[in-house]
Amino acid sequence: MTFLNVPYAEKDQARELGARWNPTRKRWYVPNGVALEPFERWLSKDGEPASGRTDARAAKLVTGARYVEIDHACNPFEPCAQCAPLLAQSGWAAAHGDVLKVLQALGRPR
Repeated sequence: MTFLNVPYAEKDQARELGARWNPTRKRWYVPNGVALEPFERWLSKDGEPASGRTDARAAKLVTGARYVEIDHACNPFEPCAQCAPLLAQSGWAAAHGDVLKVLQALGRPR
């Protein structure tokens, strides 16, 4: 599944090409096995699949500064050998560590 950045005004065009709506994530996506070429204008600018969610009015990707999409169901707050390198490379793990340090300095539990 590849998520798209489809503005609301272009949703019918995306549907006609075979895109589907994911009601849980409120995102349009291309199912696995479907060619991505017809959907190129709705892919992220670097050619990678879009992650996060899209503001329907502005067709802009809306994510946090350290948003990382994980391909499997794991908890990023628990150690996971499969996603640890991805979280470290993205800066998410370092940002999470910084938040924990601030919480400890404030005397709050983890």
